[in-house]
Amino acid sequence: MYKLLSHNDLDGVGCGILAKLAFDKDVKVRYNSIASLNREIEYFLENDSPDTFLFITDLSPNEENEKRLTSHYAEHENIQLIDHHKTALHLNEQDWGYVLVEDEDGKLASATSLFYEYLVSNKYLNPTEAISEFVELVRQYDTWEWEKNENQKAHSLNSLFFLVSIDEFEEMMIERLKSSDHFDFDEFEKRLLNMEEDKIERYINRKKREIVQAKIGKHYVGIVYAESYHSELGNELGKEFAHLDYIAMLSLGGKRISFRTIHDHVDVSEVAGTYGGGGHQKASGSSLTEKAFKQFVTDTFNLEPLHADAKRNRYNIKETSFGTLYQNRRDDLFFLYQKNGKWHIKQNKKKLSDSFISFAEGEKFLKRNFEAWLVKDEFFVEYLINEVKKKE
Repeated sequence: MYKLLSHNDLDGVGCGILAKLAFDKDVKVRYNSIASLNREIEYFLENDSPDTFLFITDLSPNEENEKRLTSHYAEHENIQLIDHHKTALHLNEQDWGYVLVEDEDGKLASATSLFYEYLVSNKYLNPTEAISEFVELVRQYDTWEWEKNENQKAHSLNSLFFLVSIDEFEEMMIERLKSSDHFDFDEFEKRLLNMEEDKIERYINRKKREIVQAKIGKHYVGIVYAESYHSELGNELGKEFAHLDYIAMLSLGGKRISFRTIHDHVDVSEVAGTYGGGGHQKASGSSLTEKAFKQFVTDTFNLEPLHADAKRNRYNIKETSFGTLYQNRRDDLFFLYQKNGKWHIKQNKKKLSDSFISFAEGEKFLKRNFEAWLVKDEFFVEYLINEVKKKE
């Protein structure tokens, strides 16, 4: 008999689907949040038969349960943990642990892809095109390669995952992977996904008007209250407000924070770790601890939302030879322009002492220190006309 304890996201459930394809009715699958995993481990150690083989995927135990699992393994040798999070790398020291963030070719791993390799290499599961395609979609979504590769199908798979219950998703995927030569969505699912994309777009546009900016520790952070679509929302907010180091999405009902970044120099798994959480470099989460609540909620509650840059401008655009005009809530005007190979800023026509090696660095300075935004064309044209008149 087998037992699988896995995460309750797409990657974790992907492991459950593979387990049921491999072991059918001989496996019992339990999906867990990060917090509930340790209760499940304790139940296994205290109640399950010693003959039950335990798989743990996409999650890692706390220090106390790590010790207990090691003792159990020494006697029974029937535990295998498979994970891909950097925060779990220490478990490679255990005979029952296998953690790989990326392979020697630099390809990022997911729990589903690692578990698939394990099942195939141990001849528990025969590989097929359909299963391999499904596993790769899960891997690309979980590692965010789908965006770099413009693999909308991987994103759609995650959207479908959230549109139905886990039981329904499992049943659909298992049946499809058993009977199909290739993995694809049916016509009803495609229509459903199109409707969902429209809904997500409206939700993101609303949240763009609610995000606030705060400096927490060494990072400039965008903070927004959001119960849904964290992956899509975090990605879009990160691109819209690229001067921010990361986005923190607060789910007050679930008492959790999700962290997302689009930047390679920021590791949000380290941020999450300060609040007892973890995850990936660009996507992590933690519980809303007392410390986190103070920093992300209490201390920021009265802040005004950020103002988005003007859209569809033809003249006041970034990196233009005319210079670029910004404004803040105090009605200060900031003119960002290039001279002698460097970028400079005039605040209310007075030149600031700082200079920048690129437009992006200058804009980042403006947005971080003054929360300024790109003004509309008509405002910019009026500004230039007034400047010309003064010189006549």
